Amino acid sequence: VLLVLWVLGLVSSYTIGGFIHILLVVAIVIILLRVISGRKPL
Repeated sequence: VLLVLWVLGLVSSYTIGGFIHILLVVAIVIILLRVISGRKPL
């Protein structure tokens, strides 16, 4: 979780707009849904 927050903070610091940041959040949610659905956690 800390690594994810660090990556989001790093990317958001390089991104002027929040569009890419939102895409990253959506991607993380999809990964979490895959883990919850029964896949092996990363």
